[in-house]
Amino acid sequence: MGRRGRKGRNISGILLLDKPPGMTSNAALQVVKRLFNACKAGHTGSLDPLATGVLPLCFGEATKFSQFLLDADKKYLARVKLGVITDSGDADGEVLERRPVPEIDDVRLEEVLQHYRGDITQIPSMFSALKVDGQPLYKLARKGIEVERKERPVSIYRLEASEREGDELTLLVHCSKGTYVRTLVEDIGKELGPGAHVIGLRRLAAGPFDAEETFTMSELEAKNGNWQEMDQLLLPVSSAVKNWPMVELTDVTASYLRQGQPVQVANAPTDGWVRIFSESDDNDEEFIGVGEILEDGKVAPRKLGVT
Repeated sequence: MGRRGRKGRNISGILLLDKPPGMTSNAALQVVKRLFNACKAGHTGSLDPLATGVLPLCFGEATKFSQFLLDADKKYLARVKLGVITDSGDADGEVLERRPVPEIDDVRLEEVLQHYRGDITQIPSMFSALKVDGQPLYKLARKGIEVERKERPVSIYRLEASEREGDELTLLVHCSKGTYVRTLVEDIGKELGPGAHVIGLRRLAAGPFDAEETFTMSELEAKNGNWQEMDQLLLPVSSAVKNWPMVELTDVTASYLRQGQPVQVANAPTDGWVRIFSESDDNDEEFIGVGEILEDGKVAPRKLGVT
């Protein structure tokens, strides 16, 4: 027997969800997928159940380009509780230890934060979604199993304390892909002395998207069934890489690129990745996909949409 076709509407685009607290990213995806009655959808990197904020959801053709959002920088606002250590590094975990919180002046705090700016390494939390032998670490942790994790390089571009009150503080974090904010908070708390865990986390930005562009679950539910209004909330597939340099091809050049051939493009960047468009019949731009500039200056196709 052949494979069954997917049920639902064949729509393409990116929906910027403001993920509510208390849901996994996958649970939020499934709710939104049902609301849109979409046949194909995926999210672009897990947010902890405790976290809220920017969660780009990709539908249809956009799923081909979700990796570029997974690989993008992120920005967070993390609320931190000093003096309490949990097994998961956040408020959803079990309290392991409570310690007195000494007086920590601004100079000492800045000195510690400076240690975590730039290129650093982290050991992923046992409560992360990182998989080992196909199993998410958090599932092993819930069974009381701990496995060895390798250090991973990440980059912290900005790390600032924006607020302080008693034994709580708020950190603004701009980081590379793969950064575990709870691990960052645990490490900072350990160096400060009393330990720490995350009590609130909001993703302010993911790649080219920020929180002001998002829609809440209640806003989506209010439009449930009104496909025309719901589809207007979707961003074009090309918005996943909207900050990349753009190159435009003629119809002839585009046909060669679609066949997998690198092509010469006038006034193209000299290196790096680009988003590729071609001129359509009505003179509007049509998104083809993304490519990379080769050493000889040609544009090589790397990921293309429907051809």
